[in-house]
Amino acid sequence: MSPLRIVLVMIEAPVPFGNAAARWFYVLLRELTARGHQVTALAACSKASEMEEARQLFPAPQYDLRLYPFPQRRGWRAKLATLRRPYSYMFSETLQEDLRAELARGFDILHLEQLWSGWLGLEHCERALVNVHHLVQIDLEQVHPDTLRGRFDRALMLQAERRLLRRLRHFRACTERLVPRIRQLNPQARITTIPVGLDASLYPYIADDQRSGEPVVSIIGNMGWYPTSSAARRLLDRLWPAIKKRVPTARLQIVGWNAKSVLRGYLGQPDVSIEENVPDTRPYFERTAVLLYAPARGSGMKIKILEAFAYGVPVVTTAEGVEGLPAQDGLQAGICDEDAGLIERTVALLKDPAAQNRQRAAARQLLETHCHPQVTGSALEALYQQMLAER
Repeated sequence: MSPLRIVLVMIEAPVPFGNAAARWFYVLLRELTARGHQVTALAACSKASEMEEARQLFPAPQYDLRLYPFPQRRGWRAKLATLRRPYSYMFSETLQEDLRAELARGFDILHLEQLWSGWLGLEHCERALVNVHHLVQIDLEQVHPDTLRGRFDRALMLQAERRLLRRLRHFRACTERLVPRIRQLNPQARITTIPVGLDASLYPYIADDQRSGEPVVSIIGNMGWYPTSSAARRLLDRLWPAIKKRVPTARLQIVGWNAKSVLRGYLGQPDVSIEENVPDTRPYFERTAVLLYAPARGSGMKIKILEAFAYGVPVVTTAEGVEGLPAQDGLQAGICDEDAGLIERTVALLKDPAAQNRQRAAARQLLETHCHPQVTGSALEALYQQMLAER
């Protein structure tokens, strides 16, 4: 297709090993630029170190990337802004001014990553595409905070999500599961499903003869996100005791942001290690025999599942764990929603290294075909063309 003028807004710096969203942003900016589009990217950034990393990865003039630290906002003005536009706090006045200037120069597509960035596109609904990674209304459906602040935050988040979904027009959903929820709030919305892209070349596949061979069960992820923390608690309370009984030599490792804080009641258990805020998760993937991820609730594609597929780590999970992936039970992953089935699949894999190797090879192949950057890039270009044709 002919090169487009794309203004891209992101809620984190595009770095390959940042948070889940940042990993996709890295793929997105590289792919759009490689296809010849004129991309001006503006990113709100929570970490100064990632801003510098992004500058090195996306140097000018090859890339036009502008990075803006989260603003420090306090006082009654900040509270009023939160009530008017919840979760818009990350977008500084400078970012917003620069965005208005870029849009005034002319553009084809305003690509807004993650729903909260939708606040910046309300005046350009016909040319704004909003990427919906997940939905709070699904993720927190079973969460009922017991504090006034917790209930307020939950209500504010749900209200903001509903407002944006109703007011915007063009959406890219990462999974089909999100589509009916968006449609329910906005029957006129134009919604296209495109999976998250992941650059598998950044994840060296672990060769069969380089695997540790130890019966280590793992869960790796941000424990500040309810789906992952619920998966960790389910594993510790309901799955691990039965697995340990059937495989006495098995060990459990839990790794993730704030893992010790969130799971402090589980510290000190025999053959259970809990590590938090590690600089690199790769060594933990490499010593994992089976990644067992069974969230109580959680929408969207799970980046840690994609990373396990990329490294070649066998996965046992629920249907929600492989949401957005055409994975089959027993082929690319062990998939079951019931405790007994999750335990059975994990134990069977721990006892059968050959089955581990077959499953993980199939998972890597699925990832490379379904989530390759070129696949997602082509799908996005088709969506851009559709938006332009409808004007």
